Amino acid sequence: MTTIHPIQADLLEAIRETGEDGHGNSFTAYPATGHGEPLRCCLRCARRGESIALISYAPLDGPSPWREVGPVYVHAEECEGYDADELPAELRAGPRVLRTYRPDGSMNYDHNTLVGDEDLEPSIEKLLALPDVGTVHVRTVLPQCFLYAVTA
Repeated sequence: MTTIHPIQADLLEAIRETGEDGHGNSFTAYPATGHGEPLRCCLRCARRGESIALISYAPLDGPSPWREVGPVYVHAEECEGYDADELPAELRAGPRVLRTYRPDGSMNYDHNTLVGDEDLEPSIEKLLALPDVGTVHVRTVLPQCFLYAVTA
C-alpha cells in the first residue's frame, strides 16, 4: 500500500491567508487556460476558467542540500484536496521523472528513473520495494517541476 502526498492543505491555507508563498512571491489568482496546468492540491489538471495560482514550493521542507524551490499550480481557493491510496488518475502516466530519496531524506541518484508515456504505478512500486528508497517524487520531464510524492 502506498501513500500519495499532495501539497499539504494547512500549508496552502496559510499561503492563501497571507497572500504570499513564503519565497517572496505574491499569491495571485487567475483563470486557468485548461491546457494542462497540473494542480498540486487535488492532483488533477485545472479546468478552463478555474481560479488557480502559480506559487513557489519546496517539497523537502527541512534543511537539505537537495531542497529545491520550484513553480507549482494550486487552486486559488480551498478545494477537495487529494486523499486516496492510489495514483491520481490524471497524473498517473508519463512522461515523468521519478526522483528517489533514501529513508534519511538524501537523494538516491542510483534509482532516479525516466518513465515514458506508460502508467507510473509499476515503476513506483518497483522503486519503493528497494530497501534504499523511502520516497519517490513524481516530476514533469522538461522543467522537472514537482507533482507529488509517494511513500510505501
